This record gives sequence, C-alpha cells and structure tokens, in this order.
Amino acid sequence: MFQGLTQAIYSRFSDEFFLEVAIIWGARILNVIIIVILARLALRFGSRLIERLFATAPEKKSFLPEKKARTLSLLLLSVWRYLIYALTAIWVLSKLQIVDIGPILAGAGVVGLAFGFGAQSLVRDIISGFFIILEDQFSVGDFVALDNRSGIVEELGLRITKIRDFNGELHIIPNGSIGAVTNSTSGNMRALVDVGVAYEEDIDNVLAVLEELAVRFAKESVDVVEGPTVLGVVALDDSSVVIRIIARTAPMSQWKVERELRRAIKKEFDERDIEIPYPRRVVYTSPRAEKEG
Repeated sequence: MFQGLTQAIYSRFSDEFFLEVAIIWGARILNVIIIVILARLALRFGSRLIERLFATAPEKKSFLPEKKARTLSLLLLSVWRYLIYALTAIWVLSKLQIVDIGPILAGAGVVGLAFGFGAQSLVRDIISGFFIILEDQFSVGDFVALDNRSGIVEELGLRITKIRDFNGELHIIPNGSIGAVTNSTSGNMRALVDVGVAYEEDIDNVLAVLEELAVRFAKESVDVVEGPTVLGVVALDDSSVVIRIIARTAPMSQWKVERELRRAIKKEFDERDIEIPYPRRVVYTSPRAEKEG
C-alpha cells in the first residue's frame, strides 16, 4: 500500500518537474530564437543604412570622395557586425541562464586591463589605423608605397592594411608599423619621356615636329590632363641630343601615357626620316692586316 502511494506521488511530482523544466527551457529557447531573429534584422538594417549613407546617386554629389566613402563604409560595416555579434552572445547567455553574466563582464574588464598592458602593439595599430582614416592618408583603391612595399590598397582596417603588388602578392601590414606613406594616386601625376636624336639632325626641325606631335597627342589621349610640353634639349650625350617631353596625367595613368608617347614619337620619326641613334661598331682594317691576310 505504502509502496503504491510512494510511486504515485513520485510519478506525479516527476511529471510536474519535467513539465516545469520543459516550460522553462521552452521559454528560454523561444527567447533565444527571438534574439537571433532580432540580431539578424538589426544586422541587415544597419548594413543597409550604412551602405545607403555612403551611396551616391548618379545625379547627386557625394559629401565624401568615392574611395574614402568606400573605405569608411567597409570599416563601419565591420564594426557594426562585431558589435551585433558580441551583444547577441551576451544576451543569449543571459536568457539561457547557464552562467551569470555579471561576474563575466567584471572579469572581462580585469582581463582586458591586464591584456592591454601586454598588447601595446595592438593598441598602437588601432590608433594608427584610426588616424590614417581620419587624416585620409590613403584609401581603398589607391596606389601607395608602405614599408618598402608598393601596390594597390585592397583593404584598410583599424589594425591592418592589405596591399597587392604588381606580382599579385598580397602584403598585410600592421598599421602601427607604417611610417612614411607615398600615395601615387593623390592628385595628377607626371609623365616624362626623354628621346635622343642624332647630332646630324636639324634640332629646330626636330623640336617643331615634336611640338606638332604633342598637340595631336593631347587631343587623342583621354589620360592627359595638361601638356605634353616639349621642354627642349636637356643633355648632349656621346651619340645623341636628348630632348625631354613632360605631361600631367590622371592618377595611375602616367606609365600608360609614357608608353603611348614613345610609340607615337617612334612612328613620327620614322615617317619624317629623323634618326634615333643606336650603338654601332665600326671596324677599320689596316693595310698590314690586309697584306698578311
């Protein structure tokens, strides 16, 4: 009799206990699902807001240069993403009540303080990255030289900068180690071409031909901002008279303009029979050598 009563009581309390546990954990899991949904909505809304903030309509003028706007948008998207992830993790842990969040946050503060003393390079990288972006030293898409490495900036973050050189190699440079910065994309660039002509040529005629060529080249090239300008004779070499031509070009177009200008000069000189000297070897045979031969 007592055994049956005990089993009935145990069965009743056991059912109530499991039911209570199921209700509690069901509510917690439901809260977690709601939190994850809200986090995804916040992440999507924030990302779209940032993209729309830095997007420029074709008929409107942006308040920031295009490359700087792109750099800042990528940076803000990254910060927003990590912020949402961190807040979501803390919120989920608090709802699941697996651990007490208070001591964790307090401990994180102490650990963070201790970590800060041992992570001075990390702090230096972040501060340097902040000032690089604030001062607009360079942006994504610029051609720069950093730490004896040159290339196009693919990513600019608070801690590191990624540049890809002409060989396709990706260089990851901590911002704290960046010293002098050479930005080849800031403002117009200079194209410089030196061409040598033979001493037998009429120098005034050569200069006139180059002036005519410069006028045509300026009309045909979309990359030339100013010039080309024929500066005149800049050197008298062993076998040639060197004439210099310069032009102002759009950023990153100076090498293209130099190649096209050299090609145009070669074709023009061929048509006008203007000689470009090249090394020659003249062999003189003495009469004694002819007799011995």
